[in-house]
Amino acid sequence: MKRDGLFGIAIALLAVAFVLVPSWILAAPLPLNPNGLPMAYAQKIFYFHVAVAWCAFLSVFVCAGGSVFQLAKRSPRGDAVAIAAAELVVVFGLCTLVTGPLWARKEWGVWWVWKDVRLVTMLILWITFLAYLFVRRYGGPGSEQLASGLALFGAVNVPIVYLSVFFWRTQHPQGKVVGSLDPAMRAPFWLSLAAFSILYGVLFFLRLHLERQRQRLAEAQLAAQDAGLVRW
Repeated sequence: MKRDGLFGIAIALLAVAFVLVPSWILAAPLPLNPNGLPMAYAQKIFYFHVAVAWCAFLSVFVCAGGSVFQLAKRSPRGDAVAIAAAELVVVFGLCTLVTGPLWARKEWGVWWVWKDVRLVTMLILWITFLAYLFVRRYGGPGSEQLASGLALFGAVNVPIVYLSVFFWRTQHPQGKVVGSLDPAMRAPFWLSLAAFSILYGVLFFLRLHLERQRQRLAEAQLAAQDAGLVRW
């Protein structure tokens, strides 16, 4: 009952946030570009782009944590956490890779810049977790360990994605954007970040519950087969 109550509160907060977020974002002022002119209206994508990227990074570390438990203790619970989180890395990572080019096309005049290290490393991160899911689905025996290695590789890649703007010249600005936001932009930004974080939490626990049920079903099927009750 306690878990159901927390889940209900999360859904209620999510509903309130997604009612407020659009209106606050629309009312927020447009920042100035390096030429001193207001950015294009596509800048509003910023509030969603950063939020979904944050959720993708968060899910990478959740997946890596579950993978560590799977490798160290062969923990089914850790394995379930890793699988649930990996799927959400792919979902939120795809949202990041879609919203970024939509904004870039308006601001930079191009959809994609292959010389931009942040773009390329983010794409590698997404492909890594796409590979994780393919390995878990089609890898057969031992796929858990191989997939866990991919998850840990992905976790190492996250700091590279974030810090790339400090070590290489990229289209992206350095990571001081949030601290330099206009005060009128901060409330919608943090509200959007909170809303997507709650959304991530709700989706993660739903997917985790589904994966645990799938594990229980697989264990019951094996037990029935061993007892000779079922023949495949």
